Amino acid sequence: MKKLEIEIENRSVIDVLLEPEILGLNEVVVTAFGISREKKALGYAVQDVKNKVIERTGNTDLAGAMQGKLAGIDIKPSSGMPGASSQIVIRGARSFTGNNTPLYIVDGMPIASTADIQSGAGGDFSLVGNGISGSDISNRAVDINPSDIESINILKGQAAAALYGIRASNGVVVITTKSGRNNLIGKPVVSISHTSAFSQVSRSPDFQATYAQGVYGGYVPNSSMSWGPKIVDLPDDPANGGNANGHPGKYYVPQLALGQVADPWVTPQVFNNWESYFKTGYSATNNVIVSQATEAGNFALGLSQTSQSGIALSTDMNRWNGKASAERKLSKNFNIGFSANFSKTDIDKLPSGNDAALAGVLGAPSSYNLKGYPYYVPGDPYDQIYYRGGSWDNPYWSAEHTVFNEKTDRFFGNGYINYLAKLSAKMNLKVRYQLGTDSYTTDFQDIFEYGHAGNEGLIDNS
Repeated sequence: MKKLEIEIENRSVIDVLLEPEILGLNEVVVTAFGISREKKALGYAVQDVKNKVIERTGNTDLAGAMQGKLAGIDIKPSSGMPGASSQIVIRGARSFTGNNTPLYIVDGMPIASTADIQSGAGGDFSLVGNGISGSDISNRAVDINPSDIESINILKGQAAAALYGIRASNGVVVITTKSGRNNLIGKPVVSISHTSAFSQVSRSPDFQATYAQGVYGGYVPNSSMSWGPKIVDLPDDPANGGNANGHPGKYYVPQLALGQVADPWVTPQVFNNWESYFKTGYSATNNVIVSQATEAGNFALGLSQTSQSGIALSTDMNRWNGKASAERKLSKNFNIGFSANFSKTDIDKLPSGNDAALAGVLGAPSSYNLKGYPYYVPGDPYDQIYYRGGSWDNPYWSAEHTVFNEKTDRFFGNGYINYLAKLSAKMNLKVRYQLGTDSYTTDFQDIFEYGHAGNEGLIDNS
């Protein structure tokens, strides 16, 4: 209700009248090809998220920014690493073997959102199949800057899919970027923002802290198992027969001798190699956008830079986003406009599958100090020192000598012309002609340096 001023004069009785105040229009959502309609007038399910909700998450990834904000949408990140791929499924899977990813629409233009390739056996790339080596490939939704989004509308169900055809059978994610259209008419508006976020491992697996490295109750210093003696009994194990010769209460660690440590005899301890490996991740996003709305149209120019260091060693992402959009009214019936977006993404990742670095951290015996012991022979950085033998790399050596990187340059945008005519009091005719493009180039590098336990230092892919 709004207040109404009434002149009192000399009256002893005051009549108060409250008049209704219209605070806003019915909720409007963006549907097909940039067309806005009232939500209550739609014949299918739709859900929207505004930019303030997205910005509060501080997430550098679009899928992560939407997680937990939408009902009926299952968002599963493959990991917590920078640039990790995510699976988004709307109202359940429709195929056991096919693609369940929804269609992405940015400013009326369909764009690619899935990874083009999967890592295959032996680290080779393949267009089909399931990878057992190599690394996670980012899906292309990572190129979208969440800070540049004005609203996200999720179209669900087959009725919504009819707007965009068979490509939208899994649902549609309609993204509208900031354009200045909603600014107050007048002077240009300059918006500058900064977002910082920290990340840590939320929980760790439960590790046994009783038994040492070895098998059948005996200490074996190059075993991958932890079925040795109790950690407190290590000095008494027959494998360390020199204890009686001046090393009471200690046991011999051959990896320390290889690392030329002065005293390879150590006192038994329990080490949490999992928690010692991870660090505190940090991400920072800086945005600047200049926009203006006038009687004749609107425009927006924006630039964003994102840097993120992961919780695991040698994982990070750097991304630049640039955008330009404008719209102008030519006459009573015609208006034209365009939207252009550019992104440059550089992601460093961990090897996965049979080359997984985290597997070595997860399986490290509690009696072995994975972080504290040397991981290569002094003078020869390609001669690894590890708690186990076989075709496995020390995760700390891998962080220094294994490269899994992808760099992507991408441009997507469109130009359009609209014709709008009022046919009657209740009927309008709107015709839109639009041309757009979505083009990107990705450079993948999978490099195992000399000394890699799996293939003797061959460069696998580049």
